[in-house]
Amino acid sequence: MITQGEILDIARDTFYTIIMTAAPPLLISLIVGLVISVFQTVTSIQEQTLTFVPKILAIFLTLMLIGSWMLDNLTGFMTNLWNNFALYLN
Repeated sequence: MITQGEILDIARDTFYTIIMTAAPPLLISLIVGLVISVFQTVTSIQEQTLTFVPKILAIFLTLMLIGSWMLDNLTGFMTNLWNNFALYLN
């Protein structure tokens, strides 16, 4: 039978995997948004699409560059989880 400690270990590993996988696109979006915000402040241009389109393009490029790493990260986690599935049932 699975113990409470093992459940907490699985939950911890799940949250760690989610954070590590989601962090790069979120950080890129944050940096691009900050740069565009500074640009808008300096030039007094207040156009909403000026922030939206560069963020989308930056996230798309980030996913193209590190998407395989993200998929490997998630696949490794799920493979580990399924490989230990029989241990959780006992």
